[in-house]
Amino acid sequence: MSAAIQPATDALDQWAAAQLDTVEQALSAWVPEQAPAGLGQVMRYGVLDGGKRLRALLVLAAAEAVAPGVASVRVAALRAACAVELIHAYSLVHDDMPCMDNDVLRRGKPTVHVQYGEAMAMLAGDAMQALAFEVLTPESGPDAQALPPALQARLCARLARASGYVGMAGGQAIDLTSIGKPLDEATLRDMHRRKTGALLQASVLMGAECGLPPAEAWAGLSEYGAAIGLAFQVVDDILDVTHSAQSLG
Repeated sequence: MSAAIQPATDALDQWAAAQLDTVEQALSAWVPEQAPAGLGQVMRYGVLDGGKRLRALLVLAAAEAVAPGVASVRVAALRAACAVELIHAYSLVHDDMPCMDNDVLRRGKPTVHVQYGEAMAMLAGDAMQALAFEVLTPESGPDAQALPPALQARLCARLARASGYVGMAGGQAIDLTSIGKPLDEATLRDMHRRKTGALLQASVLMGAECGLPPAEAWAGLSEYGAAIGLAFQVVDDILDVTHSAQSLG
């Protein structure tokens, strides 16, 4: 790595480390410790203390890029970051179950259905998905502030579209029905764009929504988010082939 790049990389690492601490604290405040029949414990197991939090970092970075240093934007972006991470966590809990990928390890520990059983894993995933939208829409929360109603609506719309049939769920459906079948490049790209790329792109755009960038900035933000999504999935696929499940966790 060149000497010119190193300081910028170090600064980014320091920024990310600080944001990760903030996101983890916010998620812990939102995900309940107490819920019926131990459901809160299962949710916290699936959400906290693990993962790169890439989606949350993209939300916060996009918000800071379009409205640096604005406190109200920061509050909204942290809400959006938590919501995106809850959707991501719910998708992993469901994807890991025997009816889908049947994975037994996630982030170096037993998957939720292995630790707590399939029924509780299903319920915890459902509850995480619902909580994601609750985080975006209440009058107040752990941060004791409310988001403007118009912003709530825009954030919810982007998150719902990215996680539903147009995005993540649709991509997973393509993946499940394509097992054992050859895929052409167009279908593979479409699957990647939906399954992984949609939520990563939405993370960038939700962060930008919090700061209301000028109209001409949206095309570039959208293109950047889409490129990040595709790159992430390509790297993930390469790691699946070149590394063992145990080493990846």
